[in-house]
Amino acid sequence: MSVNSRSSRRAPAGGLSPITDRVLFIDGEAIILDKPAGLPVDPPRDGGLSLENHLASLTFGFQRWPVAVHRLDRDTSGCLLLARNPKAARRFADAFAARQVSKSYLAVLDGVPAETEGLIDLPLGKTSTREAGWRMTPDAKGKAAITRWHLLAARDGRSLIRFEPETGRTHQLRAHALHGLGLGILGDLVYRAPQGSSGWRGGLLLHARSLSLPRGSKPPAAAVAPIPPGFAEGGFADAEALDTQAAAPDHG
Repeated sequence: MSVNSRSSRRAPAGGLSPITDRVLFIDGEAIILDKPAGLPVDPPRDGGLSLENHLASLTFGFQRWPVAVHRLDRDTSGCLLLARNPKAARRFADAFAARQVSKSYLAVLDGVPAETEGLIDLPLGKTSTREAGWRMTPDAKGKAAITRWHLLAARDGRSLIRFEPETGRTHQLRAHALHGLGLGILGDLVYRAPQGSSGWRGGLLLHARSLSLPRGSKPPAAAVAPIPPGFAEGGFADAEALDTQAAAPDHG
């Protein structure tokens, strides 16, 4: 979509929007943004605000608006990669398709898994019912979906999990948490286990913690997003320290 065709959508009043303070990485071809929870990447059907309403504030001297290379759910926070020109967008999309992009997520689960780490290899397909709407469910004929996971801590009937998805299917981590581990992510009103009884009234505790995209001879486009306050409210005020320790080289 050209700049002119986008200009019909209003940018936030007053020039720069608060989203500019959430830029974690920027160079001539890439931006990594710490997307806030509650902000959809694509314009919602109800006409509400989305990332597109902020793109004019993320040009940083370029004429073109950046474009999102992948997607995060509306209520998922953290690292979102934007491309600053069409050529970069194509290369970045190819890197995602080739599974060359390293990503990690943190989540608080409503329960504690039986194991401390593992690999979830569970293909997913989209199903829809009039009563419940659509969702992703296990489907042998669906698209491949693979997620590595590590238990970082468990307390008060909840667990802090580090997810490392090898694929990027819609709702993959939410569906894998429920159908692969038997536990819903805290705050998830769609993919939650029947026995879940956390009493949690906060939002979805799923955060795109880190992203690294290789770029050949160039340094990778990489960033780590700070952990939002909801994790402390969910019982894991030390989530950043636990994740940093788990991500250290001697921990694999």
